[in-house]
Amino acid sequence: QVQLVESGGGLVQAGGSLRLSCAASGRTFSSYTMGWFRQAPGKEREFVAAISWSGGSTYHADSVKGRFTCSRDNAKNTVYLQMNSLKPEDTAVYYCAASNVVSSSRWSSLKSYAYWGQGTQVTVSS
Repeated sequence: QVQLVESGGGLVQAGGSLRLSCAASGRTFSSYTMGWFRQAPGKEREFVAAISWSGGSTYHADSVKGRFTCSRDNAKNTVYLQMNSLKPEDTAVYYCAASNVVSSSRWSSLKSYAYWGQGTQVTVSS
């Protein structure tokens, strides 16, 4: 099993930056695909980004491409989401998740992820 704890959320003005971290427990962290999702009030949880077990492949949703970057440090059991040029529509609770799915074609599906963190709030003011 993997336990995930997100941190780094907060309140930021539009155009600003935040870096989210997700710390994982367990010695098998490096074998998991890691993903970031977000959920705004009244909306469904949506895919943001994912990264392969090695960090060699990443996949970002079109809505964040060019602004957000997902990375990982397997030595620290941590995955990151660097968020730049933030917009009010990025306001949401952000979740990290762990998956055994290797195929990148399935990384954007919530059903691919077995383990989830508790989420961290990101609020972008206009």
